[in-house]
Amino acid sequence: MIEYQTDNIFAKILRGEIPCEKVFEDNNSIAFMDIMPQSNGHLLVVPKSPSVGLLDADSTILGNLFTTVQKLARAAKQALDADGVTIMQFNGSAAGQTVFHLHVHIIPRYEGVSLHHHGAAPADPEVIKSNAAKIRAALSSKI
Repeated sequence: MIEYQTDNIFAKILRGEIPCEKVFEDNNSIAFMDIMPQSNGHLLVVPKSPSVGLLDADSTILGNLFTTVQKLARAAKQALDADGVTIMQFNGSAAGQTVFHLHVHIIPRYEGVSLHHHGAAPADPEVIKSNAAKIRAALSSKI
């Protein structure tokens, strides 16, 4: 099993060392826009407690995390008029994990639109900011 490394990009975001387009934060987690989205409105939910992945995380952390994932998935679907939402979580490099801090991808899906390859290219920062504002607005309404 991989040991948790405190220099991963999500740990740096949590410490405020790297900026992000934050959508949501509470005592347990933070949600922010993916800068290299696979679809319009792709965001990430990251627990504040350090763990490499789902397999080494405390079950209490997982409960809080997936409650937040559900809330954010509903908000993103509504805010971005998506037809569906894909939720992904990877464990280990063989499974596609590239950042070794537990995180969940929320990817709004649109009929007839294929996913982009993850990490292929950064999105327009203005589009990211606009999508984040729409999701934050949906969170403040009753979903």
